[in-house]
Amino acid sequence: MHEFSNTQELVDHLVVLKATVSAESDKFFELDHGLQCAALLEKSDPLDIELQIAGLIHDLAHPWDGPGQPRHATMGADAVRTILGERVSALIAGHVPAKRFLVTTQPEYRDLLSPDSVMTLEAQGGDLSLQEVVDFQSNPWWEAMVALRIADDGAKDPHAVVPELEHWIDAIHSLSKV
Repeated sequence: MHEFSNTQELVDHLVVLKATVSAESDKFFELDHGLQCAALLEKSDPLDIELQIAGLIHDLAHPWDGPGQPRHATMGADAVRTILGERVSALIAGHVPAKRFLVTTQPEYRDLLSPDSVMTLEAQGGDLSLQEVVDFQSNPWWEAMVALRIADDGAKDPHAVVPELEHWIDAIHSLSKV
């Protein structure tokens, strides 16, 4: 299991993701996707730094997971829990259940998913049951999880121009719990 002991190790991992082809598309790199997601969240939720950083790093575990990416969200959440705290960790873990929630409660949302997200949806459990919807909405951060998911799905433009990693470094360090 991967676990970062400080925020600099996380930043170093993000630098590696600059040259790691995205699991989302071979047209951009993992870090490009995270930067786009964070930029969208900075616009939609300008005061929520934890949400923005969760958006930046939500797929940090893609290189560690296998086909269908069934575990990347929990692996990423576990990797940063100690250094960034429970909320950032929960938001990362919640971006997959949020996709399942959206396709269950808003059937038209499925049409907005990329082909890769449709494929991984099944590997990640598919639609939620009614009880799983209730359980998801009982989480105090469920709305932020949904916001992250919506930004995630909008962050797949290989030509997007967004702030570089350097824009986020101080914010990452400011969230440090160690």
